[in-house]
Amino acid sequence: MQRLLVLKETFSSLDVSQQQQILIGSAVAVGGILAYKLLQRRKPKVLPLGQGWWGKGTKPMSEDDQIYPFRIQTSDEEIEDLHARIDRTRYADSLEESTFQYGFNSTYLKRVVSYWRNEFDWRKQVDVLNNYPHFKTKIEGLDVHFVHVRPPPSKNQKIIPLMLVHGWPGSFYEFYKILPLLTQNHDGFAFEVICPSIPGYGYSEAPYKKGFNTLAAARIFLTLMERLGFDKFYLQGGDWGSLITTNMAQMKPDCVKGLHLNMVMAARGFKQLLSIIIGPYLPFLVGLTREDVRRMFPFFQKNVVEILKETGYMHIQATKPDTAGCAVNDSPVGLAAYILEKFSTCTDLKYRDLADGGLERKFSLEDLLTNIMIYWTTGSITSSMRFYKENLQGDPYSREDALLGVSVPTAVAAFPNELLHTPKSWAEPRYSNIYSYTYMQRGGHFAALEEPQLLVDDIVGFVRKVEKL
Repeated sequence: MQRLLVLKETFSSLDVSQQQQILIGSAVAVGGILAYKLLQRRKPKVLPLGQGWWGKGTKPMSEDDQIYPFRIQTSDEEIEDLHARIDRTRYADSLEESTFQYGFNSTYLKRVVSYWRNEFDWRKQVDVLNNYPHFKTKIEGLDVHFVHVRPPPSKNQKIIPLMLVHGWPGSFYEFYKILPLLTQNHDGFAFEVICPSIPGYGYSEAPYKKGFNTLAAARIFLTLMERLGFDKFYLQGGDWGSLITTNMAQMKPDCVKGLHLNMVMAARGFKQLLSIIIGPYLPFLVGLTREDVRRMFPFFQKNVVEILKETGYMHIQATKPDTAGCAVNDSPVGLAAYILEKFSTCTDLKYRDLADGGLERKFSLEDLLTNIMIYWTTGSITSSMRFYKENLQGDPYSREDALLGVSVPTAVAAFPNELLHTPKSWAEPRYSNIYSYTYMQRGGHFAALEEPQLLVDDIVGFVRKVEKL
């Protein structure tokens, strides 16, 4: 109180001009503090990058950060071993008229394996894989593999960096059909595309330590983009790639110009519960469209019963991946049945009622077996399955990244046969800056391999909107 009186007397003793200067200065200072606080509040929160070391042993003092060319190779011994194992396969008889309702039908499996053994040319497919430039670089103790494709030179063409991230049981090869479409000129711009393999998948080295999840993968891929010299870029992902690219956008929103997803996991809450109750009757009241209603309801059947039917593999891989991994890593036919069944049901659930699982309706056996061979020749199926355990050990909805929003421009390509449909109104609480949300005409989970042109058109349209081209 005494100090206040002293200040008051001091202020009163000043002349009018001095008093005005003090008042103006104080007002400016207070205004500056308020403005700073407001900007801090508006500035999007970022996900901490963290740090990690996933190589063997202890982390060294320094790490080789060079990028090296890489070529996929094969040998007579590798192919002979594959054929010998195929020839020793012991099949289980399928039940009569069981189609794909019990899993991969062994009658049709024999036809696939016959093609694999007698017609499929792995050497030829290795040449196909090597059509695009491959590289490896050491990040956090692991050799990280990636494909890097630049567009053909063209005058007055803007080059836009784009990273594509796959999921399980896919690989970088999923994107081979869209690479030539993305790198062509789109009326003034073209994409420079980077397709990494998630560590533990294909030609990327598997982690040697526990805990490697999407956050670690996101940090490694951000390091990769920085190492390649990109400070601004776009991201695209589905399946695990959707979560990895989302984490990348949360960690470095200033670097990510746009995020394109073909699978979105929605947050849980009262709004979603209300939508489930009211949605079938008054969808407009809860932010749903007629198309949302058609894809989501009856809710219990489509979102509980069907999910339970189709996620048994997830429960195994999220708990004891190494147990199942021992079997499918040893048997090429077992591996093919395990993976290809997903390419059937995740493309269209109706394919379960077909004797051949509808596999060749959207895919060629050559493409499907090339993806299988990437897993087989690298022995990476078990390490890829572990990714589920590392990400699903706890409640994924309580993880730090699940509680943090995404502020970068976002696009959602909602394919009608995706196992889970996420309406725009459900995605918005997490992705606050959705530039485009497209109900795709057709297609399922493996969009890049199944509907390459549709996916590319949506990516191009989104980027054109963000770039104002």
